Amino acid sequence: MMSRLLPLLRVLPWPVRYTGRKLRALPEDLPYLARFLFWPTRTPTSFIARLRLLARCYRISYFIDCPHRENEAIQVIQSILNLPAAMPGVIVEAGSFKGGSGAKLSLGAQLADRKLYIFDSFEGMPANLEQQRNIWGQEALFPQGSYCGSLDQVKNAISVYGFIETCEFIKGWFDETMSGFKGPVAVAYIDVDLRASTATCFRHLYPLLVPGGTIFSQDGHLPLVIELLDDDRFWTREVGVSRPMMKGLRKKKLIAVQST
Repeated sequence: MMSRLLPLLRVLPWPVRYTGRKLRALPEDLPYLARFLFWPTRTPTSFIARLRLLARCYRISYFIDCPHRENEAIQVIQSILNLPAAMPGVIVEAGSFKGGSGAKLSLGAQLADRKLYIFDSFEGMPANLEQQRNIWGQEALFPQGSYCGSLDQVKNAISVYGFIETCEFIKGWFDETMSGFKGPVAVAYIDVDLRASTATCFRHLYPLLVPGGTIFSQDGHLPLVIELLDDDRFWTREVGVSRPMMKGLRKKKLIAVQST
């Protein structure tokens, strides 16, 4: 039935499609959004400030293509706002696409007075042979050059909808740029789709994670990423630590990996 409706849905005006998309996501989003609005954060924020931030996130999703759901972005922002003031560390994003997620993270980084480092090739996906189906049985392919947002597109998105003053952009492939990054890292958000890219990010970023810090992976719906993060040998041989505690693995699209 849904497959028959898809062609019709694609020709509907964007405001109608956007509203339908957000209404469908509301049962999953609502508990997280309510928690964000009604629970105080360590970074002093009022209810009105958090409500405005949430409204800005929805506005960003309206004007910029954002593959994540609102609750996922809010969970990462809430983690940023709950960092103790005395805890060192910057915020890192790996994989920015069109800049929607970076714009949202910059809102949290600005409130928490943290620097946001954005890593991306700004050329789309690297060449790869990864083929898989996601946990819902849909084909998940990421051909070279897909999910491309140029550096100018991302900078413009964050300038218009976020706080570009908090951001530093690091252009290039992760295995080339992350090796020279020193951190420390308090919160990282990784949305890179590929197993190989996920491995590179964790290999370089996890050792920089401060005690109590968190790396979020947006790719918990992809079996190859699940397999990687659940592999004790990857953690011990490539990252140099025992497999850390994770929340959401095999259960949610957003996985939280915490420092040991």
